[in-house]
Amino acid sequence: MIVRPKPNVIGILFSLKGSIARRIALRSLLVTLLASVIVLVETWHPAWFSKVNATPFTLLGLSLSIFMSFRNNACYDRWWEGRKQLGQLIIEVRSLTRETQVLKDVEERERLLRELCGFAHGLIARLRFEDEAAAIKPWVRDVIEANHPNITDSLLQRIGARCSQLAEHGRISEWRYTQLETRLVSLSQVQASCERIKSTPLPFPYTLLLHRTIYLFCILLPFALAQPLGWLAPIFTAIVSYTFFGLDEIGDDLEDPFGFDENDLPCNAILRTIEREVLAALGQTDLPPMLEPIEYVLT
Repeated sequence: MIVRPKPNVIGILFSLKGSIARRIALRSLLVTLLASVIVLVETWHPAWFSKVNATPFTLLGLSLSIFMSFRNNACYDRWWEGRKQLGQLIIEVRSLTRETQVLKDVEERERLLRELCGFAHGLIARLRFEDEAAAIKPWVRDVIEANHPNITDSLLQRIGARCSQLAEHGRISEWRYTQLETRLVSLSQVQASCERIKSTPLPFPYTLLLHRTIYLFCILLPFALAQPLGWLAPIFTAIVSYTFFGLDEIGDDLEDPFGFDENDLPCNAILRTIEREVLAALGQTDLPPMLEPIEYVLT
């Protein structure tokens, strides 16, 4: 995620970190070169372009802009929903940390809270298609069931079973167990919600139609601009293609908020926040440092 102060005019014009300019540069350049070739042909054979009218492109561009705004809003909703779920993850871990203060057995409490950290790490690894067991292993003592279809959820089940045992043995009250179980259910809901976002992309025909229309519009636009604008047509084509290709690329970025792109959610920083707060609750003072943005990118 990009974390930086509001840029000045120079920064707006030349900032590349977090921008999609580098990823769409080749496409925009090719369309601009095509526009230059079309203007050159129009200079040699102006009669070929005498009947080309810009009105259809105006209507198509307006419709395309509205269509793209709907898609980008849907993608941003996915990004923001992912951020809310990770925020809820922090809330539930903090609440569980507070609820477990009644445990007199320090070792038992430490085991439970470290497994909560393991759950958070396993969840992020699962969302990124990484090795869940490897992400959880540093935080748990027992062997992780590497063959389990959902290792992260199995760890949550283990925590729930331990809380149930504590209630059965009278080490926590039934009311306290109910509170702990409510928090575990909320963590399970967080995992399910994040998995829903990850496993349910936008409908492919919807995205495919938009991609095709953008390419067709940017390729055909120079034919309408060549005669009225002359050699200004490649410049305006470059601006239009940068805008449309850029909005399309931003939508692709936001559609999957849990990845490693510059504009994705800062999952590692959120995990570090959980680690620090859990370890501090266990009385440790040598805490891992907070993750800071590197060249304005917070991972």
